[in-house]
Amino acid sequence: MNTYISILRGINVSGKNMIKMDALRAMYISIGFHNVTTYIQSGNVVFRSDQTDAEALGQLISNAIEERFELQIPVLIREWSELKTILSLNPFINVDGEDISKLHITFLSDLSEESRLKTITGLSYPPDEFSVIGKTVYLRCPNGYGNTKLSNSFFENKLKVRATTRNLRTLNELVRIGELSI
Repeated sequence: MNTYISILRGINVSGKNMIKMDALRAMYISIGFHNVTTYIQSGNVVFRSDQTDAEALGQLISNAIEERFELQIPVLIREWSELKTILSLNPFINVDGEDISKLHITFLSDLSEESRLKTITGLSYPPDEFSVIGKTVYLRCPNGYGNTKLSNSFFENKLKVRATTRNLRTLNELVRIGELSI
């Protein structure tokens, strides 16, 4: 059985797409997942499943959310061990004196075409910085994520993929929760 982290895009933000975490947890259990744990109100769920196709899991969850809550919510899935690796590769984590509250990771639904990646290579929005590795965008936003141009919409528009972002503290906690569920 594998441990997964699902990251839902755009729920419980500014009073829109409201889903209570108890109801979300119950939905995950009803579709056959085990050891289901939610973390904060923004759609982070750690769960275990026998299934091995992350894309199919995301679609299953998205369909269940639409059926149960009548919301169309993109769901990105990362395996627990993959998330640990993603965190370890963060190029901004070892910057001297870096405040980790200013570090974020944007998860992309797919690998973008090479030509689209070239459209963002070399773009600069100081003091913010980003680095793309695979389906992961590492962000350093010294003035806060709320003040950056490097938002989900920026990457979705430029790369033509779905994206959702979490701060480093949340991701570290999701890894910790995943470790406990093993």
